[in-house]
Amino acid sequence: MDASAGLAAHPGNPRQGMEGSPPMQSLRQIVSASVVLPQTNIDTDQIIPARFLSTTVREGLGEHAFNDWRRRADGSPDPTFPFNQPVNAGRAILLAGRNFGCGSSREHAPWALRDLGLRAVVSSQIADIFRNNALKNGLVPVVLDEDLVQALMQRPDDELAVDVAARELRTPDGRAHPFPLDAFARECLLQGVDELVWLLARAPLIDAYESRPHGVTHDAR
Repeated sequence: MDASAGLAAHPGNPRQGMEGSPPMQSLRQIVSASVVLPQTNIDTDQIIPARFLSTTVREGLGEHAFNDWRRRADGSPDPTFPFNQPVNAGRAILLAGRNFGCGSSREHAPWALRDLGLRAVVSSQIADIFRNNALKNGLVPVVLDEDLVQALMQRPDDELAVDVAARELRTPDGRAHPFPLDAFARECLLQGVDELVWLLARAPLIDAYESRPHGVTHDAR
């Protein structure tokens, strides 16, 4: 299993070195077995409970991901929860039930999942706001047909390949399953940048445009 295949730090990312903010990385492919959470409608409060939202530091949030499911009432780890099981350690792909990431728009949710070690979430439905936040933080949202997701959940030890460049998930039998990923999001993932970094890299072009004389638009009213 190689969950870091195709990952390389992007040298032009000004977020690198910021406290609690891991460097964005060029992300071409994720190769890993999976962790399965079959529940439907897993919302962002279940991903990272509201009491952990006071921080603006991303590092350490993975410790609190799915906190109320990972721990018993006395605070001890629940050995039956998938992320507490040694067999799932280091796995970078989450197979989740339909409508994953619904609820509030907290960006802490993808932060927590990234800090937990995940690089892709596969589901038959992923909430729009969570999907957008995930893409901004190097977490790949993969939407596939429900029947396929259910079949993958039955074989969590299979090594899957999420190919960002090709926009497809490949299974060990050699089959390739395309997933939607718009061109701009794909380019940002491949370059290892978010929207802000992509824009800042084009500052000279913007400055050059702004320095040129432009015609004055008159109000004809």
